[in-house]
Amino acid sequence: MFEDGARALIVTPTYNERDNLEPFLAGVFRWAPKADVLVVDDASPDGTGSLADEIAARDERVRVMHRPGKMGLGSAYLTAFAEGLKRADYDAFLEMDTDLSHDPQYLPQFFAALDRGADAVIGSRNIPGGGVEGWGLGRHLISKGGSLYSRAILGLPIKDLTSGYKAFRRPALEALDLPSVRSEGYSFQIEMTYRLVRKGFRVEELPIVFVDRRQGASKMSRKIFVEAIGVVWKLRADALIGKL
Repeated sequence: MFEDGARALIVTPTYNERDNLEPFLAGVFRWAPKADVLVVDDASPDGTGSLADEIAARDERVRVMHRPGKMGLGSAYLTAFAEGLKRADYDAFLEMDTDLSHDPQYLPQFFAALDRGADAVIGSRNIPGGGVEGWGLGRHLISKGGSLYSRAILGLPIKDLTSGYKAFRRPALEALDLPSVRSEGYSFQIEMTYRLVRKGFRVEELPIVFVDRRQGASKMSRKIFVEAIGVVWKLRADALIGKL
């Protein structure tokens, strides 16, 4: 059903990713030539949005959503998913970073997992075959520590709760009440997965090797990590009182 990315929308939020955008799209369309890509640009000062418009004008598989400023990763995905769900021609929705850290070569494996019946697929760095290239000790501790902490509090079996390389089937997204999701950054990824598991959807982890960005600056910050710590407890409390 999803061979070569058919009926799939790949969402990639951008902020100052001009140097990475064209290589990213070339990689995506090499491995998923039938997919569409929605670029959600938060008024990048470096002209990422303008370049995206130029590409979209010559390639009908690319669309661009412009937002007035830096509004956050979570809201970028939620807004894009809401728009994609309005169209009947998409049955799979994917999250990918534009910075080339998410290797498009894994896309056929994501689609194969969805075809096998997974409701959501997570590109996991923390299962056999997965890993990270280019991180220092601090980033490793934040990422793996965040996953371990969240797994312990939420009682989840998922090994990589903070991964941002994901795929969802349409029914899974439709069941999540997307307007009620308020998290950003790491906590957005944790919340989406927790909601899926709570609702009984089948979530599969796929091993990936995450490669740290080659160009530009990382958007991750200590503030985002601290936010995730608080959100985990809120999610747990909401689940206990039946709000999730």
